[in-house]
Amino acid sequence: MPVPATVREQAPDGSGTVLLDDGTVVAFPGDAPARGRFRLLRSGQRVALHRGPDGAVVAVTLPGEQPVEG
Repeated sequence: MPVPATVREQAPDGSGTVLLDDGTVVAFPGDAPARGRFRLLRSGQRVALHRGPDGAVVAVTLPGEQPVEG
């Protein structure tokens, strides 16, 4: 189930951090935005985090959207 979050920052390599609604900072890898059809994220943007079976972030999407497979 996707977790709602707000983009905190994004590095040039695509990786970055988001703030969960409870204030927890969560990092995401550089390929996660592309799986959500993003090239760039902006600070303050509302997104949804999708996690893999191990709990790692695998995709960042707009709320309500599904990640691209691959």
